[in-house]
Amino acid sequence: MIGDKKMDMLKEFEASLIEQDKATLTVQGYLADVGLFMRWFALKNGESLNPENWTSADVRAYRQALLDKTAKPQTINRRLAALVSFGNWTVEQEYHLFNPALHIRSVASTPLSPKWLEKREKAALLRAMERDLQVARKRYPRLWILRLRDAAMVTVLLNTGLRVGELCALRLLDVQISERKGKVIVRSGKGGKQRVVPLNGQARQMLSQWLLHRLPVDTDALFVGQRNGAVSARSVQRAVGRLAQAAGLDEVTPHILRHTFAKSLIDQGVSIEKVAALLGHSDLNTTRIYITPGEKDLEEAVSKLSS
Repeated sequence: MIGDKKMDMLKEFEASLIEQDKATLTVQGYLADVGLFMRWFALKNGESLNPENWTSADVRAYRQALLDKTAKPQTINRRLAALVSFGNWTVEQEYHLFNPALHIRSVASTPLSPKWLEKREKAALLRAMERDLQVARKRYPRLWILRLRDAAMVTVLLNTGLRVGELCALRLLDVQISERKGKVIVRSGKGGKQRVVPLNGQARQMLSQWLLHRLPVDTDALFVGQRNGAVSARSVQRAVGRLAQAAGLDEVTPHILRHTFAKSLIDQGVSIEKVAALLGHSDLNTTRIYITPGEKDLEEAVSKLSS
């Protein structure tokens, strides 16, 4: 019976989040984090949590328990954010006069730069991609078109910084290429925002090749699979992983290629405002992570001491 009450409470909270138009992943994450707090609460207090019986003292104790377990600051702050949202819901439902989690101090963290490919690694990936196409053309002619698609997807990711979902959602009419310029129109950006990203020569050349040999399927998706439909995010991830492995690189994802695009622009002296516009960031603080020195940047700084 207690379990049923818990499920009913979480379902009501979930419905509230959906009404607020929260992203699906955000809803899932909040529900999971609140569920973890509920389990901790029950073990600590010997009673099940309900919307009325948790306090600010409980949230502070939970924060400390996570610190004692050496949880990462990002993890702790994410779980606290979920509890703030849950607390807002309990106030709206008049279970509380104030939100028990509202003024609990977050955990300070040192900003870490995202992972990106260094120039040498990027060159290795491009070489592996070219080699992959050469081998497929000679030995596996029927497979070559799919390998060309993979190469085109990786090239676009590296040269536009698109998110994997944005890449999969591209349609033929979203790409415009001429001899000297080109652009891709992102209609399904984060938050429903549309943006235009210019295509450099490398991206235009590879996309032109793909469009010339694209599989004749009954869909207007730019990148297609063998099942007569748009390529899936999982297929893009597999393509990136396969080519990265061939280049001797570990744990490379489409999002790392997005980071690589952004970092390359910053290194070339492109302003943070322009980088933000190309990436589809609405907050410049999101883009500032690319200014944070990476491991290679720090190594180079220290090496100058002995030069």
